[in-house]
Amino acid sequence: MPSKSEITLSVVDQSPTRKGGNAREALTESVKLAQMAEEWGYKRYWVAEHHNTSSYSGASPEILIGQIAANTNTIRVGSGGVMLSHYSALKVAEQFRILDTFYPGRIDLGIGRAPGSDRLTAAALSYPRRTMDIQHFPQMVSDLMGFIHGELPEGHQLGAITALPGGAPETVPEVWLLGSSDYSARLASQLGLPFSFADFFGNTAEYGPMVCELYRKNFQPSVYLSEPKVGVGLQVLCAPTEEEAKFIGSSRDIAKVLRAMGLSTDGIISPEEAVNWPLPDEAVAYQEQETASFIQGNPQQVEEGILAAAERYQTGELSIVTNCYYFEHRTRSFEMVADIFREANAPDSQESPAEQIAASD
Repeated sequence: MPSKSEITLSVVDQSPTRKGGNAREALTESVKLAQMAEEWGYKRYWVAEHHNTSSYSGASPEILIGQIAANTNTIRVGSGGVMLSHYSALKVAEQFRILDTFYPGRIDLGIGRAPGSDRLTAAALSYPRRTMDIQHFPQMVSDLMGFIHGELPEGHQLGAITALPGGAPETVPEVWLLGSSDYSARLASQLGLPFSFADFFGNTAEYGPMVCELYRKNFQPSVYLSEPKVGVGLQVLCAPTEEEAKFIGSSRDIAKVLRAMGLSTDGIISPEEAVNWPLPDEAVAYQEQETASFIQGNPQQVEEGILAAAERYQTGELSIVTNCYYFEHRTRSFEMVADIFREANAPDSQESPAEQIAASD
């Protein structure tokens, strides 16, 4: 079991959009949160790709990554993830090689297979071409790695193409395969790539540890990675009290139900509205099922939940997703979680940021 001091925290940001807000606010808040996350000691900051939704504004991870990296200094910035099935391996490789050229050694490229949208929107992303046959996905990932590293196999039909910027790169983006099933886990093990599991979906935790163990068991060392590397994304919300955390989380929880019911609220609704939303018993049961693995509560409860997840998955590489209505609640949650684990990694003589602030008052 990873100890508290072995936990490494990162952020996965879906750029949530609140009802009554707009995309500019959501994307600006992503940049602000990244700056805070860097200050609080988070290792990575990944942004998601979503399309045709009023709840999230991050449709172009590569552009948002550039904005975040330009406004931070040390934190690794990447995608969680780019939906490779919509694009070409060459185009994605060049986008991320350019990002790495500007910010060497700081860029991650998380690759997803899911559409990140509904079927019609997925079709629109490739229109008028056909959507990709999923059987080609492993080849696309393999080609992507070749273009990023400038090392396509000898005799490859695209071998005459040099991904730009040209030349042998000093650093390259760190590529992860993302997934919520065994498909990407098997592919990551076959190609010798890191794998990150999406526990934060809320309904995948029951089989998630088995998927990660499957990846470890079948991992084949590669030029990219000598031993398996597992990350897990967790849905976490921390507040001073359990009651407040439950209240704040109601916005996020009910969103799952309303999407399933086909109801649009033009963004995440406030907790004041969420707690008073009339739901039939079957909808309440569905909500409980879909949020079963969410970690929320006061700092002690959140600490216990994160450590339990680290034990289940046997990894200390954890990413935090926190979606709620008010930005101040969201930032406070990330800071409180960082404080929990910062104290375990700090020298005994070092004061925590909260203690430093108190001492200066």
